[in-house]
Amino acid sequence: MTSWKLPLFVAAIVVPIALSFVWVGPAVGLPIGSLVAFAIVMVAVRQRPRGAISSAPGGTAEQRILVVAGAPVEEPAAVEEIADLVASASSQVLVLAPAEIGFLDRWASDVETARSDAQRRLVVSLASLAAAGVQAEARVGDENLVQAVEDQLGSFPATEVVLVTADGAGSKAATAAAEELRSRLQAGFRWIVTRPAGR
Repeated sequence: MTSWKLPLFVAAIVVPIALSFVWVGPAVGLPIGSLVAFAIVMVAVRQRPRGAISSAPGGTAEQRILVVAGAPVEEPAAVEEIADLVASASSQVLVLAPAEIGFLDRWASDVETARSDAQRRLVVSLASLAAAGVQAEARVGDENLVQAVEDQLGSFPATEVVLVTADGAGSKAATAAAEELRSRLQAGFRWIVTRPAGR
């Protein structure tokens, strides 16, 4: 943040609160102060560090591919593209499925449905990759796709990250996640969009 912006932010926070206390009194000043404080907290919560996403320190010479299954990896073209990436039998492949928790499930603290859905995506993805000769491990990750990748790279220093998403529902969120990963990842990155059968 440039030096001249900080005083403006402070003034934008302090002046409305101070004026409402002075001119109207605590009856109005207190609610306005509470609203400003709430707004600051909401903005702070929504902010995430946007630095580069790197693999674990020290790196690795062997090929490690992290496949992020936003959708099941079952379309033949997607499976073939991932299989073509695997250079040798010693390459390590990890399939990560973010547990996508719905709004109502979050409020009800029901994460089991999201985890079950993620595990189904993993089973389908591992079976499809195994049929193409690719052996992989599997993990369920954070609901936020970018955060799931960042968390996983701490223990699995990938040389390539492959994001697999479905065309259609949620494509706006998938596009935003793909753009953020492309700009922040230090490892190689590719994005595969699968299409439902019959399209």
